Amino acid sequence: MTQQERLRYLVEGLVAEYKEKHNEHIDIPMNEEEQFNLFRALCNIRSAGSMPAEWMKIQDEYLTELAREKGIVTINDMDKRAPQIYLWQGDITRLSVDAIVNAANNQLLGCFAPNHRCIDNAIHTFAGIELRMACSRMIEYMDMPEKTGVARKTYGFNLPAKHVIHTVGPIIYDSLTDIEREQLASCYRSCLELANAYSLQSIAFCCISTGEFRFPNEDAAQIAIDTVRTYLKETNSKIQVVFNVFKDIDYDIYDKLLG
Repeated sequence: MTQQERLRYLVEGLVAEYKEKHNEHIDIPMNEEEQFNLFRALCNIRSAGSMPAEWMKIQDEYLTELAREKGIVTINDMDKRAPQIYLWQGDITRLSVDAIVNAANNQLLGCFAPNHRCIDNAIHTFAGIELRMACSRMIEYMDMPEKTGVARKTYGFNLPAKHVIHTVGPIIYDSLTDIEREQLASCYRSCLELANAYSLQSIAFCCISTGEFRFPNEDAAQIAIDTVRTYLKETNSKIQVVFNVFKDIDYDIYDKLLG
């Protein structure tokens, strides 16, 4: 089965499920890019839950091959800026590390907005629907909404990364406060502590709380770097830390701060 055939099969299954649940028909586009956008959107909006075994198998094959086509990136492909510290610009879902960090919302179920451009949406899309299912099981016995600055771990499923560490950063509504600075630092510390508790050898951080959560980019980067450096020094941890940035503005900031 080709990738295009896999994608068509997956979309047909999701469209049939949507029609059954909502009694509403969706036309499947002929264009492959539009089909992928529909696949992503329908995965984004569906509640946590499995699909038939054959659909799950084809989804895993499709996403695994898609990751290979996008190009898998390892530590050896990155710019080393200091012992144990790397800087890399690009799509975090390409990284083959022990854990990537997801800037999650406080429901911990991923982004439900169809084709939204946030990192939470991207990670759930390319991990597959198993990730939302795992998150749903994880929060079943938790007090919700999730507290800011805490870290939780799931498997990475169809991502090149073995695990995803989910953390909720502070949302900035007005001027930046010391409490919000400490909450962001707590996100980084908690992720590192969790990674070390599971003996993970490498972790890639996104720019937690910037963008949609409006934490000033330069302040966020300084807190991230200071927290990581302090943690490595105080704990003597050997974990390899990647600062993953997507936007040019964040690359320039980290490039300057890391020296």
